Amino acid sequence: MQVSDFDFTLPENLIAKQPLAKRDASRLLVLADNGFQDKHIPDLVGLVQQGDVWVVNDTKVIPARLMGKKESGGKVEVLLLEPLGEDSIWSAWGKSNKPINQGMTVHFTDTFKGEVIKREGKNIHIKLLADDVGLAIEQHGHMPLPPYLNRPDSEEDKQRYQTVFAQHKGAVAAPTAGLHLTPELMQKMEAKGATFVHITLHVGPGTFQPIQVDNTDDHIMHEEAYIISQQATDTINQAKQAGKRIVAVGTTSLRTLEAASQSGALQAGSGRTDIFITPSYQFKMTDALLTNFHLPKSTLLMLVSALAGQENIKQAYQHAIQHQYRFYSYGDAMFMPKQPIC
Repeated sequence: MQVSDFDFTLPENLIAKQPLAKRDASRLLVLADNGFQDKHIPDLVGLVQQGDVWVVNDTKVIPARLMGKKESGGKVEVLLLEPLGEDSIWSAWGKSNKPINQGMTVHFTDTFKGEVIKREGKNIHIKLLADDVGLAIEQHGHMPLPPYLNRPDSEEDKQRYQTVFAQHKGAVAAPTAGLHLTPELMQKMEAKGATFVHITLHVGPGTFQPIQVDNTDDHIMHEEAYIISQQATDTINQAKQAGKRIVAVGTTSLRTLEAASQSGALQAGSGRTDIFITPSYQFKMTDALLTNFHLPKSTLLMLVSALAGQENIKQAYQHAIQHQYRFYSYGDAMFMPKQPIC
């Protein structure tokens, strides 16, 4: 398919630059059999069906952006991606006005620095040096906000660019559909018959990277690590076998479910996935999806088009723009069953 098939024009004023005052105050566009329904996040309670399993991603965003200086005084920005075997050596992206070379030392503070031990294009391996590397990252790192927000992170972002169920550190981007959920809302949904199950996929920065090719067949998807417990697997498989809905909260939960169920049933364990879901994909596990609005020509827009139908999504986005929905990570949400008829 052509990447241009997934393009659209979004007015700049519809990009949500800040979170709303309340997590569950966002609007919710529901793709229903009889068309589009304009609702709000608390209305998720009314969408619950008895026996639903709602799958959330409990990854925790780390303050992965480190701002430092070279020995010469030049500024360097390092985005940590994931540790390589031990906490002190990380795969990372480096950005500076001049090339970041192997052997370079980057000073983040007087007591926290990094040594570049390998470089391959934009990617570097950096050895972090501090009395307590984990603590140094927490104290001096910045939240890795999406590039399109085009602003520095704030104290508010440390809490709001994180789901209420975030548990396992490792993401450099938030699973943003989960940002809408609160403990109170989840309790109300459980009272209506939903079960919440946690899985983990450490979201990588590739989720924001533009596709550089014209045809989707030529795109190489970024790879991410995931973990699914045996308990979560049993709950999901039993519900699926009983004919109950498996609802993915966010595209990261959906990608994990699909990556780990290629044999038919969901498989427990840890692994890495570069699954790329485009229209014509046959879903193995996911019956419905809660998600935010995505960037033009993005892999995530292709994914939701695969689930709900490309023409349905095109019309839904036109409706959202016309009705002034807020877009992207801090924006509003959509709920879509698999292949609804609009």
